[in-house]
Order: sequence, then C-alpha cells, then structure tokens
Amino acid sequence: MSDIKPLVAARYGTESTADVAHITVNHTLETLLSHKSVRHFVADQPLVPKGSIDVLVAAAQSAPTSSNLQAWSVVAVQDKDRKDKLATLSGDQQFIRDAPLFLVFTADLHRSDVVSAKESTPGDALAYTELFLVGALDAAFAAQNTVVAAEALGLGVCYVGAARNKPREVAALLGLPPRVIALFGLAVGIPDKTAAAVSAPVKPRLPGAEVLHLETWDDSDQKTHLETYNKALGEFNSSQRADQPAWTNRAAARVATKESLHGRHELLEVLKERNLARL
Repeated sequence: MSDIKPLVAARYGTESTADVAHITVNHTLETLLSHKSVRHFVADQPLVPKGSIDVLVAAAQSAPTSSNLQAWSVVAVQDKDRKDKLATLSGDQQFIRDAPLFLVFTADLHRSDVVSAKESTPGDALAYTELFLVGALDAAFAAQNTVVAAEALGLGVCYVGAARNKPREVAALLGLPPRVIALFGLAVGIPDKTAAAVSAPVKPRLPGAEVLHLETWDDSDQKTHLETYNKALGEFNSSQRADQPAWTNRAAARVATKESLHGRHELLEVLKERNLARL
C-alpha cells in the first residue's frame, strides 16, 4: 500500500479531511495506524521469534527518558500460576491468562533511591509528585515503544489498566520494593486470527480536529465532533454486532463515581505507603 489516506480514514471511521495525499505510507506508519488491542491469542504458543522479549525491552529502552533517570522497570511474567493471580487481581480478565507473556510496567524510583545512597545524597525530591510523574511518563513512553516493536514482530498486544485495581496485592505478588508501583500491564502473544475481533477493522478514534488545537485552545466545534464520533463508533459497533451505548454515554459513566474507578480511588494512599508521595 502506497496511499496513506485509507489508513487515516479507517482510524476515524469516516473520510478524513486531513491533507495527507503527499505522504507515502511506510511500514512504521502502517504499523502505528493499524494498531488495535488484541485479546485473543493462539493457545499454548510461546512468543516467536526467539529472543522477542530481549528485542521488546531494547525497544522500550530506546524511548525518551526524563533527565536520563530511566525511572521505570518492567516485570515479565510467563509463569501460568502467577499470570492467573495477576489476571484475578486485574479485573479477572481471561486474555491475561491466555497470553504467553504479561509485562507489568512500573514507575521505579527505587533505583534512584539506591543511587542517592551510593552517592551520599538525601534524595529528598523522590517524595514529590514531579518524580512520580517522571516515572509514570517514562514507563508509558517505554511501553508504547514496546507495543510498536511487538506489532512489527507480528505479535498482538493489549494494555491492562486494571493492574492498578489492587496495587498492594500486585506489589506483594511481584515482590516490588518501596518506591516502585505497578502502573499497567501489557498482554503479549500471537494473535488468534480465527477470532472475529482480531480480524475486525481498527476501532475509530475521536476526530483529529477534536484533539488537535492549532496555536491556542479552540473547542467551538466540540459538540459536532462528539456527535460525529458517536455516529462513527456506533456504526463500528453495529458492524461488530456489539450493542453498546453511545461513546459520550459510556465516557460519562466511566467517570461518574468513585466506584467506577474499581478500587483505583485509593491510589494516592498507596503512593504514600510506597514512599512515592509525601505524607
């Protein structure tokens, strides 16, 4: 494929007005624009090719990192019993058990703690929000590099935010030291192409004009953008025989109450317990 317009149009579920005709698609752009979450994996199959984990970690470490602190780490879980326990703690999602590899990305300020002790400096800044954000952002950058690398290898992936549902239990299960907290998981495996969801088109996103503000903030057309997206996502869901409320309805419900956070409303207290926030 040399024309990028169909890929852009597919990402929005409608004909795009973006001026992209002069851009030639390449493998990297095709991989990025074709991304979709995979929750159906070939059963009892290890990752291929051999050495995939090492390549994924190298790709992850190629991501930007604030002040070169590299304030993140990842726990690679392949043991079936441990994956089963992580799945139970993470919303009891079966695809986590089915995936041959579950990567748990963490904000890791423990390493900076060790370095501070080695250099006989107090490390006082480690208890401030800025440093937790550095760890969280570094982990997110690393994980997204991992996703692109995995998909370039022909693997399927799915982020798992529910790894934050039971942060204390996940920390205990993985043996996380102080100043380390699990942020999210990433299920990785060979996509089961016989599953309808794997062969489905990419899921539409909000119109580009809704998230792109030129020079200054402008949400004057937001109502139109949201209506457009409700329609595009509704048509996608109908094509997949998924009877779901409009996106605005689901998005509002997701942030309606603390119960919708599924236990994550305690995150600040957990950060304090793990010496990642000031008491």
